[in-house]
This record gives sequence, C-alpha cells and structure tokens, in this order.
Amino acid sequence: MELLNGLIRELCGFLWSMPMLVLLFGTHLYFSVKTGFVQKKVFAGIKWSLFSGEGSKKTGVSPYSALATALAATIGTGNIIGISTAVALGGPGAVFWCWISGFLGMATCYAECCLAARFRVKREDGSLAGGPMYILDKVLHRRKLAVLFSVFAIMAAFAAGSSVQAHSMAAAIREHAEISPHVIGIAAGMLTGLVIIGGARKIAGVCTWLVPVMGTFFLAGCMVVIWQNRMLLPKTLELMIRSAFSAKSMAGGFTGVAVMTAVRVGMAKGLFTNEAGMGSMPMSAAAADGESFQKQAVISMTGVFWDTIVMCAVTGIAIVSSMLKNPELFAEVSADRLCFAAFSMLPWDGEKMLSVCVVLFAFATIIGWSFYGECAAHYIGGERGTKLFQIAYMVFVYLGAVMSLELVWNLSDLCNAMMTLPNIYCLWKLRRLIGNGKQI
Repeated sequence: MELLNGLIRELCGFLWSMPMLVLLFGTHLYFSVKTGFVQKKVFAGIKWSLFSGEGSKKTGVSPYSALATALAATIGTGNIIGISTAVALGGPGAVFWCWISGFLGMATCYAECCLAARFRVKREDGSLAGGPMYILDKVLHRRKLAVLFSVFAIMAAFAAGSSVQAHSMAAAIREHAEISPHVIGIAAGMLTGLVIIGGARKIAGVCTWLVPVMGTFFLAGCMVVIWQNRMLLPKTLELMIRSAFSAKSMAGGFTGVAVMTAVRVGMAKGLFTNEAGMGSMPMSAAAADGESFQKQAVISMTGVFWDTIVMCAVTGIAIVSSMLKNPELFAEVSADRLCFAAFSMLPWDGEKMLSVCVVLFAFATIIGWSFYGECAAHYIGGERGTKLFQIAYMVFVYLGAVMSLELVWNLSDLCNAMMTLPNIYCLWKLRRLIGNGKQI
C-alpha cells in the first residue's frame, strides 16, 4: 500500500506541477482572448442567475439552482485551508496570482459550460444531462475516452467529494467536542443520503439555500476581521501586489519569497479551488433549462467569480492584514491554520465560528460532488448505476470520517488531473464552436 501511495504521489507531483499549470493557464488565457474577455459579462450573469425563473419539473433545474449546485462543490474547505497554505508557502503575492487565475479561468468555465449546454441530452425521464463525457461520445466519437472520464469523475467524487470532506468535518467537530468519528461519519452519511436519494432537483434545492447561508456566514466573519484591520488595508493591498511582482517580499515579519514561488503557489491554489477546466461544472450547467446555452454558460461562469474573485480574495486579505497587525500571533501557526489565527482576533469565539464554516463548506461539497458523481454513473450504468453510486457514496462519507486519508488525498489529485485532460482535449478540439461573446 505504501508503494502504491508513493507512486501516486510522485505521479500527482509531476502532473500538478508546471505541466498542468501551464496547460490550464494557457487555456484560460486563450479563451479569454478568443471570447473577447467574456469576463466583462459577469455582472449580467449574476443578474440572469437571480432572475431566470424556475426550471421545468420535467426537464431540469433552474439556472440559479444549477449554479448553486456547482458553487456547493467548489466553495469548500479549500477556500479556508487552501488560501492559508497559499499565503504560508507563496507569501502575500500568492493571493494576487490566485485572483488572476480566477479571473482568467472564468473564460475557460464559460467555454466548457457553453459546449455542455449546447450538446446536452434528454434522458428517458425527461431530465437534462451533459458534460465532457457526452461531448466526447456524441460529438467527438471517443466513447472509450468518455467512459474513462466518467470513471475518474466517480473516483474523484468518492475521494475529494466525500471522503476528504467528511474527514474535514470530523476534524472540525472533534476540535470542540468529544464525539466519536464513527458517530460523525454515520450521521454525515445519513444526512447525505436524505439529500442525494431525492435526485438532481433535491440536491439543487438544498444547495439553493445552503450556499448563500454558508457563504454569507463566512464572509461576514472575514469582513469583521478586515474592518478591525481597516487602517492596515492600504498597506495590505500594496504588499500583496508588490509581493506578486517583486523578486522578494520582506515586510511585516514575512519571510522573503521568490516571485516565481508566489506565482506557482497562487496559480495552483486558484486553479484547484475554482475547478475551471476540470469538467465538473459543465455537468451542472447542462442540467439547467430556461436559458440559451450562451446565457447559461455566462451564469455558470459566475461560479468562478464567487469562488475565487470574491471568497479567496476576501479570505486572503483577512489573513494578510491580520499578519501585519499581529505578526507574533502567527509565529508558531502551521500553514493550514492561518485563517483560524485571523478569526481568533474576532471579539467572539472566532475559531469556533470558523469550525462551523468548515463543517458547512465540507457538507456542501459532499452534496455538490454527489451530483457530479451521479451524472458520471448514470452515463455508464443508467438508473441502476446511479442507485449503486448513491449507496457507495454514503459509505465513502462514513469511511472518510474514520480513516487516514493520505492515499485518498493523492488519489483525488490524480483523478482530478485525469478528468482535466479529456476536458481540455474537448475544448481545444471544439474551440471553433466557442463564439466571441458578442452574440450573448
């Protein structure tokens, strides 16, 4: 087992280093230019998502519900722990590059969701479905590659979508209460089952109210931290921008960090957290009805905006400003606990508040990723495949709460990479079908 874990770790280290970062960043930049920087339509997309009406009971969910499902999967513990690690490893400038990756990634998200919504199919029960597997199969006639994508999507759902998130939930709860991880795992698995057995509309319904509640709760805490540090806000923004471009950053107790480290770490965290280019968000985009495929793509694109441009940026500013205000507080803090240290400066029990956010974020990701896994399972095995997946998914939620996760972490990284490659292949093969955004 240790040998297998080591091999997967080495392979992930190669895939998720410069090759994957260059591929994704190059794709983001290409589609930004090709679409005439469709990012400028993000506020129109937000308006359309809020006022697009309800989805048909026979065909699909509303555009807002589809967006909420995607946000549930993407806004997770990575927005808390991932940004903490980015600042610790890449310095304040990493937050800037994370933001840049999100800005450019919106164009790739638009492109992949545009294709998914354009080539979606209607299932036997009348519901809508789509994603890279359907494009690979029906448009590019690469059935084997479509099945391979679906297999890795299911594995990613079991690993990153359920097990890792359940482990984070258990750790956050046990930090404040002596509860057996078995009890937490069983409870989380049962709650998950109550939601996912209801199908896409039930998942979307839960995500519709859970995402804004948990997002507002977390952002409120960050904004209070930033308000407390408001006198340092100009210095914070200056430091983040200067650190992003200067060879080294030496300020406020930060260790000097080479600019390339800031670029690499910031880009990597941004690419990982918003999932642009991975092929997951197109599955939720294809399930929505009521809008043209271009409009639906713009609505889905706003998910990257909320996840990276808003959530990650606010988290980063809260952390960096707190480090400038109380550098001694962060002297002995581990890389993944910087956000907890920042929240400890709140006038109430901020660390407990952040633990609640971790639990909510993790559960939302479990629900959101269950939808992606169901889409892939249905493509391979129809309704029977969906039922089998749902049962297995609940089991993996339980296992995640009670088991060691080093192998699961590495496996999830590998599965994410193996989803990304076929999806990028689709984008480049069908790039001529992606308009310049003027027709929207």
